[in-house]
Amino acid sequence: MPFLEHLRELRDRLRNAVIALTIGFGVAFAFKQELFVLLAKPLIETWGKLAETNPSLGARSLYFSSLIEPFWTYFSIAFWAGVFVASPFIFYQLWKFIAPGLYRRERIYSIGFAIFSAMFFFGGAAFCYVLVLPAVFEFLLNYSTQNLSEMSRGLGIDYSIAEAISLQPLLGMGEYLSFAKKLLIGFGLIFELPLLIFFLSVAGIVTHRSLWKFNRWAIVLAFIVSAILTPPEIFSQIAMAGPIVVLYNFSIVISFFVTRAREKKQAQFD
Repeated sequence: MPFLEHLRELRDRLRNAVIALTIGFGVAFAFKQELFVLLAKPLIETWGKLAETNPSLGARSLYFSSLIEPFWTYFSIAFWAGVFVASPFIFYQLWKFIAPGLYRRERIYSIGFAIFSAMFFFGGAAFCYVLVLPAVFEFLLNYSTQNLSEMSRGLGIDYSIAEAISLQPLLGMGEYLSFAKKLLIGFGLIFELPLLIFFLSVAGIVTHRSLWKFNRWAIVLAFIVSAILTPPEIFSQIAMAGPIVVLYNFSIVISFFVTRAREKKQAQFD
């Protein structure tokens, strides 16, 4: 295509993606409170379980510190829910923009790319929602105590003054949404790794051999990426780095089969 045709194509794809996002946002905003309750469910359930043995946790409540915080929290959750709902169509528009630059045989992956991109993204978010969020909340809420001196026993120091000090959670709804959103989106993006490696292997950019040699650095990179995508809290960073390493090694297996099939086909023409 000429350069201006590429710009027109980009404009059309962006327009279609924005329309899909707007529709998704409108639907999500109609159920904004229900979505917030659903998002807060892992926290509330974990809080209730821990409160049975730790009275310092108190009532399960979320607060807002300004008059506009509830509105912007609901607006934000509706926007990101709209992104989730519209993501299959957005991925499809992205692929349709890239596809004209590929060979005909590579374009057959367009529908599969859109479907599997959405599946992996939702799978990562679901993994985080079901397994990671409750574990992170349990770890962090356990810092709550009625008697701060109980945390300091065994050091031979008189901490009696700390008996009057308690640590109790006072969680804002906006801050909670920001915390949970970073983890959900981060895990959704991380679970796209096998799909990315698959297409790179199909294109011959990477092989299972090069990926295996890079494995030791992939572990370091996993912790760097998790530090960027998660809140500044070590437990959630470890909870993300572990799946990244597992997914990377799973991607090596995928690349092995793709590379072997491509090399076998190339050998037939040599």
